[in-house]
Amino acid sequence: MADESASTPRRDPIKNPVGNVAAQRRRQLAVTVGRERREAMFRTKRLCRVGVSSDMDVPIDSDMIIEEEQSILEAQTSSAVEELKLAVAFQGKGAVQRKVNALSELRRLLSRSEFPPVEIALKSGAIPLLAQCLSFGSQDEQLLEAAWCLTNIAAGKPEETRALLPALPLLIAHIGEKSSLPVAEQCAWALGNVAGEGEELRHILLSQGALLPLAKMMLPNKGSTVRTAAWALSNLIKGPDPKATTELIKIDGVVDAILRHMRKSDDELATEIAWVVVYLSALSTIATSVLVKTDLLQLLVERLASSNSLQLLIPVLRSLGNLIAGDAYTTNAVLVVGHEITDNIIRALSKCLKSEHRVLKKEAAWVLSNIAAGSVAHKQLIYKSEALPLLLQLLSTAPFDIKKEVAYIVGNLCVAPAEGSGRSSLISDHLVSFVRSGCLRGFIDLVRSADIEAARLGLQFMELVLRGMPNGEGQQLVEKEDGIDAMERFQFHENEDLRNMANQLVDKYFGEDYGLDH
Repeated sequence: MADESASTPRRDPIKNPVGNVAAQRRRQLAVTVGRERREAMFRTKRLCRVGVSSDMDVPIDSDMIIEEEQSILEAQTSSAVEELKLAVAFQGKGAVQRKVNALSELRRLLSRSEFPPVEIALKSGAIPLLAQCLSFGSQDEQLLEAAWCLTNIAAGKPEETRALLPALPLLIAHIGEKSSLPVAEQCAWALGNVAGEGEELRHILLSQGALLPLAKMMLPNKGSTVRTAAWALSNLIKGPDPKATTELIKIDGVVDAILRHMRKSDDELATEIAWVVVYLSALSTIATSVLVKTDLLQLLVERLASSNSLQLLIPVLRSLGNLIAGDAYTTNAVLVVGHEITDNIIRALSKCLKSEHRVLKKEAAWVLSNIAAGSVAHKQLIYKSEALPLLLQLLSTAPFDIKKEVAYIVGNLCVAPAEGSGRSSLISDHLVSFVRSGCLRGFIDLVRSADIEAARLGLQFMELVLRGMPNGEGQQLVEKEDGIDAMERFQFHENEDLRNMANQLVDKYFGEDYGLDH
């Protein structure tokens, strides 16, 4: 984690900006969200082995060759490209069917193993031939087979994906409204693979006009085409440039489609839509302000409460967290204490804290940390909820990354929002209760960590304990948990902010002769 000391103006107590720092951090990491998501479950790129159309007669191998001799596969691929060259050049009777047959054979070879023979196909000159087969006026079967080949080539290595550049304008053209759904979906799949490769290719696709037709493909009520379009869109808009997300939210029908799909669609489609919401809410303040004024929050909470699909719950949680962290309207006007939606959110997040999946625990804790950064009423709501004992247990037993997120919640629950530039006031009963429950040790563990952000959070909480515990108990408790030793490791630390914070706490609360009579 990068050193954030330059961007942190005050070090006094834990206060609202603790939640805001968490929000800023999540936004900075938005572009890596997709990498985590795809590598863990979906993969940014998807190899196409089963045809997108149930209406067209597209032959599919029933068994996939896992360990076919690479030399044989490459020789077959080279021969298939040569046959495609002859078929493209052929002008006689049956020319169209010959092209379709050649494309089908190449597609079959590019779909048969976990690592398709993409390199040999490219060296043999496949891309110009496939682009030519996408020409306007071609039969759907030919278009579908050519796009399928390009889809699997784009699922390859970065340089293999870049090889599709000459074909991109045609792929984009065929996701327009005049194309059949199977052709449009297969072309969208290929474009999604290209967009998943990286920022440069996303920029090229956006500059060539891919956003609008993909968005329109997401508007219908259901179907695999909608799901594929949403997946491709989530790859296309994931930044880091926020321009695409702001443009997407302004397209007619997009907001209504998001709400409709989150309300009515199956888990599979809802998952892809939720990832679109993740990037909209992570990268665009305009999109966030639009979405929080709809009933999207309620729909997300309902999905969170009712689904057990990890693939769906992760983007739903991240969307919820982004919306809460990114717009003050959410906590002030929507998450009103006493309203049903607010109680439902706390209940659903508590369910995630109990999950066996660490990623759900971590994401739920992050969402709660931003609610805890709200008003005193929000803090009291969490304090009195079923989430609190779960959080305290996680603070002492959870892995480091979850423990850090939980520490933000506990820290934020101990201070009232600062007014103006003044110092935050303590919520003493919360602080005393947490310290009595033994949570100080968890924060001192954070101080000892190599993570700069976590160490700062631990020092901030220690300052609260030293300042706020009654009858001078703070000093005794910190000393008992070896907190002095933890702070003294910063005496010559390279981070000036942490060094000053720790040294000032030691000087102020312990002094040069502290402990001589102990």
